[in-house]
Amino acid sequence: MNIAIFTDTFLPKIDGIAVSVDHFCRILAKKGHNFTICCPKYNEGEDPDYGPAIQIYRFKNTSLPSYPDVKVVLPSQKKIFKSVRDFKADIIHIQTPGLLGQYGVVASRMFGVPIVGTYHTLVSEQEAYLSLYRLLRVEKLLDLFLGNKSIKKRLQKLERVEEFATKNLKKALIWKLSNKIYEACQTIITPTEMIKKELVEHGVKKPISVISNGMDFSLFRNGQIKEVPQQRPPKLIHVGRISFEKNVEVVLRAFALLQKRFQGITLDVYGDGPALASMKIEARNLTDITFHGFVSRDQLPNIYPNYDVFLTASTMETQGLVVLEAMASGLPCVGVNSFALPELIQDNRNGFVVPPGNHQLMADRTEALLKDSNMFRSFSEQSLEIAKGHNIIECADRLEELYQSVIRDYRKSAPKPVDWSDFDEPLDEEIVVYDN
Repeated sequence: MNIAIFTDTFLPKIDGIAVSVDHFCRILAKKGHNFTICCPKYNEGEDPDYGPAIQIYRFKNTSLPSYPDVKVVLPSQKKIFKSVRDFKADIIHIQTPGLLGQYGVVASRMFGVPIVGTYHTLVSEQEAYLSLYRLLRVEKLLDLFLGNKSIKKRLQKLERVEEFATKNLKKALIWKLSNKIYEACQTIITPTEMIKKELVEHGVKKPISVISNGMDFSLFRNGQIKEVPQQRPPKLIHVGRISFEKNVEVVLRAFALLQKRFQGITLDVYGDGPALASMKIEARNLTDITFHGFVSRDQLPNIYPNYDVFLTASTMETQGLVVLEAMASGLPCVGVNSFALPELIQDNRNGFVVPPGNHQLMADRTEALLKDSNMFRSFSEQSLEIAKGHNIIECADRLEELYQSVIRDYRKSAPKPVDWSDFDEPLDEEIVVYDN
């Protein structure tokens, strides 16, 4: 099969979407399939050495002021559609509802090629980055005027401004746009049952298949059953983008309580993002906490085993790759009861889930875990067991089967098979990207 991927985020940027696309393309390319990946151009790093089976087309872009890592692609329409035509795609797979994802929808209609879409991110939960105060970097102005005044006062001001902004930005509108894009697909893919349920509740009518993003277990061979540390203080870890929707401040506040209960307990935070400066302010009066910033993915398999418990307070995970990685390393986990996390962190089996924002209960559950050696060992064992159900090889096989099924069904219903010679003439540069 020739598979055209459209994604508004890709390597060298590290996130769950980029890693998922990279893994699936590599595995399926080894099985004889070919890929064209249309994605943003970054100023750093080089394209992975994929070989001839995987081509990458990069497009110029601008950054979202409120989140510089988010690229708003400003592509050449002619280049995009030429790449699909010359590639003679059998199927198009959009990974995001951004501009490139929308181009994928138009290319599907233009060339009569079937299309599937993976719903990786709850775009309705990203509204904070579209609020006027974040787009205009108002938090920077508040920091300038408040200086070193009370951290609590500063955060309260931020929360009031954000509350005002989000009230004026309707999630319903975001859902409507997102649904319109994904309803153009023959099939929608979600990484978890919870996200499938969420889409159905918000009016999505198209067939939905659940295929985990999976993880490469060959990179996590050091995973083993862990015991409560006896000869040293407990070591906690959080890994992920330090962005506002991840609610890292909840983890920090839970850690502040745990410091009063365990002498010498530590917290290490790995990751970078737009909320890092705010989180450092939040943690200014805490000791034994280290912000490591960005770390490359090839370092993570050697990092997780050095810790005892993984903490996360994110309320918008459609799966949570870092949670899977921590579990594959044998770590019990404490997270929040929101969206897809409870499918991975199964309460009282391999960890605990607490109500979103409840740092008190997060601290209490972590304390209980660290004080019960039998529970700790059992949770560690179950983390390893649950993670095995997300083997990337098996997930790639399911994706391959889905591609083949969609192509087969589409060709049965299509008036005639696509004849790529029909599109040999020069492409018009002026093409409507998305028509309401």
